Amino acid sequence: MTAPDPDGLLAEQLLRLTRRVHRIQKRHLERRELGITPAQSRLLRTLAHYGSPPRMADLAERLEVVPRAVTTLVDGLEAHGKVRRVPDPANRRVIRIELTDDGRATLRELRAARRAAAEEILAPLGERERELLGELMNTLVDGPATPPCAEGPAGRTG
Repeated sequence: MTAPDPDGLLAEQLLRLTRRVHRIQKRHLERRELGITPAQSRLLRTLAHYGSPPRMADLAERLEVVPRAVTTLVDGLEAHGKVRRVPDPANRRVIRIELTDDGRATLRELRAARRAAAEEILAPLGERERELLGELMNTLVDGPATPPCAEGPAGRTG
């Protein structure tokens, strides 16, 4: 009989948690009846991070999808009044994508739905557990503060 694989167990738990987060977020989004897909909501969130309207190619790169996929998403969002195509002031052949007021309102609803989902998921944890989870998540997302190859045995550099 082989010993349990702790990394395999953690990987499975992370996958199960991710699926649970998606299910709960989807339920909270459906309650708000925003009429957009998860992929469209991701595009809206991405748009919000730009200081000025990006080109479709910029969005495709940031979302790590092919440009045609962005065109399809923008078409749907534009049809619902969430975004609009605008000409680039420096090169009128280039089209940029900007949020509309309705798109910004939808983003506020998306954030509220995500917050509600997070509150539901984190409800069983106390304050200290949430702090610890936040620290652990930061380490997983950002990587270790010191690259492993920079340390010798016993954590010494050199």
